[in-house]
Amino acid sequence: MLRIDDISFSIEGRPLFEGASAVIPAGHKVGLVGPNGAGKTTLFRLIRGELTLDGGEISLPERARIGGVAQEAPANDMSLIETVLAADTERAALMAEAETATDPHRIAEVQTRLADIDAWSAEGRAAAILKGLGFSEADQQRPSSDFSGGWRMRLALAGVLFAEPDLLLLDEPTNYLDLEGALWLESYLMRYPHTVIVISHDRGLLNRAVGAILHLEARKLTLYQGGYDTFARTRAERRAVQAAAARKQDERRAHLQSFVDRFRAKASKAKQAQARLKMIAKMETITAPEDAAKRVFTFPQPDALSPPIVALEGGATGYGDRQVLKKLTLRIDQDDRIALLGRNGQGKSTLSKLLADRLPLMEGKMTRSSKLRIGYFAQHQVDELYLDETPLQHLQRERPDTPPARLRAQLAGFGLMAAQAETEVGRLSGGQKARLSLLLATLDAPHMLILDEPTNHLDIESREALVEALTDYSGAVILVSHDMHLLSLVADRLWLVKDGTVTPYDEDLDAYRAMLLTQEKPAKAEKAAAPKAPKPTRDEILALRAEVRKCEARVEKIEEMREKLATKLADPALYEDTRAGELATWNKKYAEVMDGLHRAEALWEAALEKLEAAQAA
Repeated sequence: MLRIDDISFSIEGRPLFEGASAVIPAGHKVGLVGPNGAGKTTLFRLIRGELTLDGGEISLPERARIGGVAQEAPANDMSLIETVLAADTERAALMAEAETATDPHRIAEVQTRLADIDAWSAEGRAAAILKGLGFSEADQQRPSSDFSGGWRMRLALAGVLFAEPDLLLLDEPTNYLDLEGALWLESYLMRYPHTVIVISHDRGLLNRAVGAILHLEARKLTLYQGGYDTFARTRAERRAVQAAAARKQDERRAHLQSFVDRFRAKASKAKQAQARLKMIAKMETITAPEDAAKRVFTFPQPDALSPPIVALEGGATGYGDRQVLKKLTLRIDQDDRIALLGRNGQGKSTLSKLLADRLPLMEGKMTRSSKLRIGYFAQHQVDELYLDETPLQHLQRERPDTPPARLRAQLAGFGLMAAQAETEVGRLSGGQKARLSLLLATLDAPHMLILDEPTNHLDIESREALVEALTDYSGAVILVSHDMHLLSLVADRLWLVKDGTVTPYDEDLDAYRAMLLTQEKPAKAEKAAAPKAPKPTRDEILALRAEVRKCEARVEKIEEMREKLATKLADPALYEDTRAGELATWNKKYAEVMDGLHRAEALWEAALEKLEAAQAA
């Protein structure tokens, strides 16, 4: 259990926390959300003990291990699999001691402990984690020095997942992952055996991988049960009630003040006026919630072109003499919204660069509209901005003859207001840099906008604003993103980049997600001479469907029990010293329910597999 009790903390005189409290029971998965700059990452540093509180206390069970990804894995000659195995320091130390120990009693203790922590299956577990994060079997044997910083961030993430700390703190873990890696991580966190707190702006992850949202706002912490959508709905309802209460109080105060103003001078009414003044003074002010700052993007609209704006026949492209993609026959019209799917390394960014005219066509024929303008945003471009210049100076370089007032208006259209317009880029947040890069990419009102991971530094409100802007935009959109929520709202066509070519994907994103998660399951060995099973009868299939429904209902019932227990365990009063016995009872019940939930989910999954096999026969 993590207990945050009445904490206060300031940085350079600016308070980030004032009397903030929260209780997170052991084994819970929690999403930490709040405005940029509110102090989410600072809270992680306070939990790890890297910063000293001004007041209050943060407590964990004795000997609880805290883990997180502070920085990328070092570049050295150790292979990836060795690097991940070394992340479990206890196992690594015991394995080393097993090689040198001579005392029989100590040898027995070491071997017993190695068995307890399942040390002999460690390499298989490490390999599975690396594979899930996008490293092939061949990659796993290569030294970490062969990989770029982004890939070494994945390696660092693999290490902390393998070590399985009691409290796992993850700060935007999907920023360095592709869609496939993000979906794998989401599934992995759902099964993680200990407590997880994750800072993320990925609504899909916050809806599926966590069971509660810890909201940081106005220097306070509030724990909401349920995923992000439930949190957003509950918070909106609370804000509406609070706003209504504040409005009623204002009306009541105005009514009382009106009486005072009318009758204070009259002797016959003086006492009543004084009484009402006291009532006004005693009224505890209800503050109406501040309206969230409107996050905006304003994309300039292009003129219309005759279709198709891009046509590719038998195309091939790559780097140097090496072809990465071939047999490309594609067509893009100005009203297309296309999402590129495919595992990392299959060529999504390569196709984006070809369409953006940043890679040559090696074979085939590409036809572009003669007036076609293309806007291209790639995540690395955020890092290529001039750090010692302001956003206004960036625009002045591109538009030297445009009046500064108009350039400022364009910056404001991307949420970069007067203060940010005159601030050096090096001092801007990641989200503000991303906004500037998006503005530069759309400055010429492109007919086709190619976005390669545009949301990595954007908060949830900014991502919603991007969806609105893309919906209103009248040009074509080619989108690569690990944000399933963004893809589902923007894309109406899916292209799968796989095996060196690109083909239309006719299913939807949910089917693609299910396919990826199914592929992660270990394949079952087939018996060499197993006789072919007879085709199931209609009654057998109906019976299997009934079993699936029964299993699903059991999971839903247990999940309802889990949510009730989670709500009970989130009550701070339960953690008073006088209720230690009651707390132990509720924790035991929660552990029993979680065990039952895991078994029920396994039975449901087995029933689904039987039904799918029967229907496919």
